Amino acid sequence: MEVSPSLGLVSSLTLLPLVIFLVHVYCTFVLRSERIKRKLRMQGIQGPPPSFLYGNLPEMQKIQLKTLKASSFQAADFIAHDYTSTVFPYFEQWRKEYGSIYTYSTGLRQHLYVNQPELVKEMNQMVTLDLGKPSYLTKRMAPLLGNGIVRSNGLFWAQQRKIVAPEFYMDKVKGMVGLMVESAQPLLKKWEDCIEAQGGIVADVKVDEDLRELSADVISRACFGSSYSKGKQIFSKLRSLQQTFSGQNILFGVPNFGFLPAKKQNKISNLEREVESLIWEAVKERQQECRETSSSEKDLMLLLLEGSVNDQSLGKDASKSFVVDNCKTIYFAGHESTAVAASWCLMLLALHPEWQDGIRKEQAEVFKDGQLSVDSLNHLKTVTMVIQEALRLYPPAAFVSREALEETQLGNIAVSKGLCLWTLIPTLHRDPAVWGSDANEFKPERFTWGVSKACKFPQAYIPFGVGPRLCLGKNFAMVELKVVLSLIVSKFSFSLSPKYHHSPTYRMIVEPGEGVQILIQKI
Repeated sequence: MEVSPSLGLVSSLTLLPLVIFLVHVYCTFVLRSERIKRKLRMQGIQGPPPSFLYGNLPEMQKIQLKTLKASSFQAADFIAHDYTSTVFPYFEQWRKEYGSIYTYSTGLRQHLYVNQPELVKEMNQMVTLDLGKPSYLTKRMAPLLGNGIVRSNGLFWAQQRKIVAPEFYMDKVKGMVGLMVESAQPLLKKWEDCIEAQGGIVADVKVDEDLRELSADVISRACFGSSYSKGKQIFSKLRSLQQTFSGQNILFGVPNFGFLPAKKQNKISNLEREVESLIWEAVKERQQECRETSSSEKDLMLLLLEGSVNDQSLGKDASKSFVVDNCKTIYFAGHESTAVAASWCLMLLALHPEWQDGIRKEQAEVFKDGQLSVDSLNHLKTVTMVIQEALRLYPPAAFVSREALEETQLGNIAVSKGLCLWTLIPTLHRDPAVWGSDANEFKPERFTWGVSKACKFPQAYIPFGVGPRLCLGKNFAMVELKVVLSLIVSKFSFSLSPKYHHSPTYRMIVEPGEGVQILIQKI
């Protein structure tokens, strides 16, 4: 049977868009990935051989599964505090095989692992906008972070930073010490009640949720002032969103073409709408309250709104999205990571009671009338050293991630546009070449003379990130941790509970997988 020429022409025209699309995909993704990979190989950078389309993902999953079956944290691990070989076993395996710089791929996306202190130091000193947050990662995190300062890149990021950064300068943060102390009182009272309920001498408490509630209260009061009760609803919704996004496929970009199951996608969309609605309701309530009372007192949320209205660089009618997105960012980054850092600090102090004694001795010398004050914060050297060492061993953020938005140079490495750079912070923080032979040990005294004298490359200490994208909430987090730990140590002595199981787990941040359980006694 013969096919008419006209029918053949119609079939060809029908297939033409599909052919054009496939050619576009091949040129955009496959060839670009191959060009980036070839350029890295030409510079002597090696890595595990990838499979077509899936890259090194199958190997990563295989290594992770094998490690999960074989690993268990024993008591001896408290000495080393080394969890990267269990939580991120593929990175550790490849680092041992290929060194501190290597390349790997997830699907058709090419990555460069950089854990060489000299190059991290250079990243720390770079001020270019050509290195931003990886686009595939920020796209997937949009429901949780919006288009706020953590997720944005380029000029839009710079414009947001100009508005947000001044609200976290130290003089502003010191003005929040009072609300931090006030927020800590319910936790202290709850733990006192636990002791009484468990016999009046000692109580076994799981600290994580209590610390989350405390941190949520601090951020809510800072953001919403007298409307802070609404903030607790927002935290509940954001926590649900975080749990939805905590899978590693979000981090590494499993090539599922961006699709999620319909049920999961609907849940994310509903939570996103609820969070945005709650935040904007709180904004309107606070505006109305200020008008009715003629109050000049402004919380963080109103200051951000005022800054966005006065700054025309964000564009017309951008104020609402700016405030909502950055409140979401502040909530997640400021609440979750600080609470987790406090949990790790208490775990380490429980293991090392001599440092509890050191903090109390210093408090006796520094506190006027036995009370914590703004003026005493700068003199709390011991608790500061403990926090710095805890953030070295257990930085809540596991990675610094960047994507080359344009062709750029890092040291002697030519970095192609589209290449993603990753630095594994816990590995860098425990590198014996940087920190010495005791790098795996808890020794706050290494920070006696500050970060600059604590290690060979101070720029390799990066618990709050690197370069111009250094976490804007650094001052806020450090002051809150000082306040919370100082109050807890002044009221209680504590040790690890026999129920505690050391289980660092990656859920967008590195947190105690089964929580931190301690035995507390009143002083």
